[in-house]
Amino acid sequence: MPIYEYECADCGEEFEKLVKLSEAAAKPECPNCGGKHTQKRLSTFASHGFAKSAGGSIASCGSSGGFS
Repeated sequence: MPIYEYECADCGEEFEKLVKLSEAAAKPECPNCGGKHTQKRLSTFASHGFAKSAGGSIASCGSSGGFS
């Protein structure tokens, strides 16, 4: 189940909700004011991968194999 980000048009509350794919089109109730005027927000995400270093070689983020 994906997590969607929402914003309430009534009170401005921003919240996240775990939603079944079959219910992805439904508008959830705002947890702050109970309003139904919510809309999905455009989510941003971070990705792990390769990036060029200042020297021009390719370096891997987190090349130690784990998280800090």
